[in-house]
Amino acid sequence: MTDPKKLGVEAGDDVPARDDRPMEPEGGLSRRDLLTGAAGAIGGALLARVGTLEAQGASTTPAASFAATPQVVADPTKVPGLPTSAVGARSPFEMPARTPVGAIAGSSLTPLQDLEGTITPSDLHFERHHAGIPTIDPARHTLLIHGLVDRPSMFTLADLKRFPYVSRVHFVECSGNGRAVFRNPTVDTTTPQRAAGLSANSEWIGVPLRILFEEVGAKPEASWFLAEGGDACVMTRSIPMEKAFDDAMVVWAQNGEALRPAQGYPMRLLLPGWEGNSNVKWLRRLELGTEPWMTRWETSKYTDPLASGTARIFSFVNDARSIITSPAHPRTIGKGWQNISGLAWSGRGVITRVEVSTDGARSWVDALLHPPVLPKAYTRFSIPWQWDGSATQLLSRATDETGYVQPTRERIVAVRGAGTDYHMNNIVGWRVAADGQVFFHGDT
Repeated sequence: MTDPKKLGVEAGDDVPARDDRPMEPEGGLSRRDLLTGAAGAIGGALLARVGTLEAQGASTTPAASFAATPQVVADPTKVPGLPTSAVGARSPFEMPARTPVGAIAGSSLTPLQDLEGTITPSDLHFERHHAGIPTIDPARHTLLIHGLVDRPSMFTLADLKRFPYVSRVHFVECSGNGRAVFRNPTVDTTTPQRAAGLSANSEWIGVPLRILFEEVGAKPEASWFLAEGGDACVMTRSIPMEKAFDDAMVVWAQNGEALRPAQGYPMRLLLPGWEGNSNVKWLRRLELGTEPWMTRWETSKYTDPLASGTARIFSFVNDARSIITSPAHPRTIGKGWQNISGLAWSGRGVITRVEVSTDGARSWVDALLHPPVLPKAYTRFSIPWQWDGSATQLLSRATDETGYVQPTRERIVAVRGAGTDYHMNNIVGWRVAADGQVFFHGDT
């Protein structure tokens, strides 16, 4: 622990660029190899195609880039391939990307339709920023814990790593996920990315928050704590102490590596199952008190307007949700067997059931839940389907261990009113036209 007087966050030094010049294959290339396109394959694969913004921590060196148009040789067994590199790159034939990009105050969406399994690659995890991504030197960054505690303390990243840590898989979901399609459910060109891409699922490594609160001697009368971030908007959210002693974590690693800058480097709060903005990134302060602070982020923002003219406040939990990721727009399918696959998750625990309808909700069939089925994490589901060429609708609905069943859009509007703005977890799906084209369907 360091001196509590040393407050503040300072930007770190720029990281020097790597030397990523490719090594020449041993023995060089013959004139015949060059004529058959080997040089084009090697050079083309190193052409720059910057996939993410430099501010997001992405390398702009050739080793992290792709060819705009992949170049291949007729027989790759006859030509040496590319050399090793400091950072691995995806195949130039695979180009998943977040979208949109370039916003300082805004978001970018996870390409759900391009992913397999349940773990979201760190560089494709959705973003939501209110004042851009800060550049923070981990050696200078600290976490202050004070307020209703016996021992106000400040922790460095190195201090946190001395405590017993845990590794857990959980999703993070913005409470505004699906807002665009909830407001306009008939946009045919919507993809899974646009329909539900403000969510992602990762393995997180960090220290349980209860251990830190025990270390500083949290007082019994403390019933809330305030979490504060170190970005330019100074995000602050009031959190009940019950969550701290349940499954909250302060994390520093994601999917086997340090947090990416866009995900809160060097440390963030993780509240499994709770709306994304409460999982404060770039965490720098936790203050314990007896009541919520009523910050602008929980009064003017992140409250749920209701049909009665009132609003829900502190609606932290993300309810059960599912989405079919394949087949989905913009695919065109052919007659015969198809594999319907998708993702389901719930902030209240384990997904126990996903039902799929291939006839516009007239009938439902249970899908297979692929293990591992973890609490507050993505669950992959699938079901085989033989398409006969008739126009139809594909839908999915999830049920979690509390018995909660994913509702229709009509039901949400009836309960909350059409003006509701957060936690829109309604059933969505896909309309399959007779020619095999797949289009979004959200008016359920």
